[in-house]
Amino acid sequence: MADDLLSQLKTMTTVVADTGDLETIRRFQPTDATTNPSLILQAAQQPDRRARLAEIARGATDIDDALDAVAVEIGSEISELVPGYVSTEVSARLSFDTDASLTRARSLIERYQRHGVDPSRILIKLASTWEGIRAAQVLEREGIHCNLTLMFSVDQARACADAGVTLVSPFVGRILDWHKAKEPDADFSGERDPGVQSVKRIYEHFKGHGYETVVMGASFRNSGEILALAGCDRLTISPALLGELAETRAPLERQLTPLDAESQAPEPQDEAEFRWALNEDAMATEKLSEGIRKFMGDQRKLEALLRDLRQS
Repeated sequence: MADDLLSQLKTMTTVVADTGDLETIRRFQPTDATTNPSLILQAAQQPDRRARLAEIARGATDIDDALDAVAVEIGSEISELVPGYVSTEVSARLSFDTDASLTRARSLIERYQRHGVDPSRILIKLASTWEGIRAAQVLEREGIHCNLTLMFSVDQARACADAGVTLVSPFVGRILDWHKAKEPDADFSGERDPGVQSVKRIYEHFKGHGYETVVMGASFRNSGEILALAGCDRLTISPALLGELAETRAPLERQLTPLDAESQAPEPQDEAEFRWALNEDAMATEKLSEGIRKFMGDQRKLEALLRDLRQS
């Protein structure tokens, strides 16, 4: 009988846990882990963290200081459980401010160093806006590795690769959500899934042009999307889907295989070209904006929690 799907997937793709929950990470033993404001909020709301959160909140200079302290403390705990990268996100509020993103990213790295975590283990997450990509370009030149998130188009991915970004996280499930809302009766199963198709296009573009940027599929709605991307460089997977894969025994075929570069990369887009291409892609434009708003919504909930703890 075939091994479970998760074990097979690990032989062809680096598996990343999309969670801040330590027990999940211990159970599934991923190589890396990713967090975002929504996941940090979930982790922060765990009852056994409340006393520590209150201590952080009261000792912080302001709410931004408290937010980053919480994210780095949770990230540091995760770093003890995974051998690879831990992704920590710059505030979504700074998605359109390159200079502020740079300041916040450097501060996060300094905090990790104070916790004894080597900066090479950290991926700074930034939204795939023009400003976020420019911040990542500067950070990469400083030796700070970046993970560009909220990615919905090949043009966003191209700009990240041209900037020398370490890793990109093209979203799968949210692309599917958009198309299902537009065409509720369409069949988007298997190879027809537009989110899967988007990641494949990005993967093939990167490998075909010799980019070193890592492709990490993210935001999955079902295990079928994951299996359709088996062989992708990395896949970041929620606890529920990790569990489903671990409990299912069936043969798994590799779907993506790196090929030798066939041609040189095209000329990088300038800002006007990037913004026009994004504007022409209604799905990418809408989902990028929506994603930033959603992350900020969860960040505001965490901010409110920390304010209450500061005053308690």
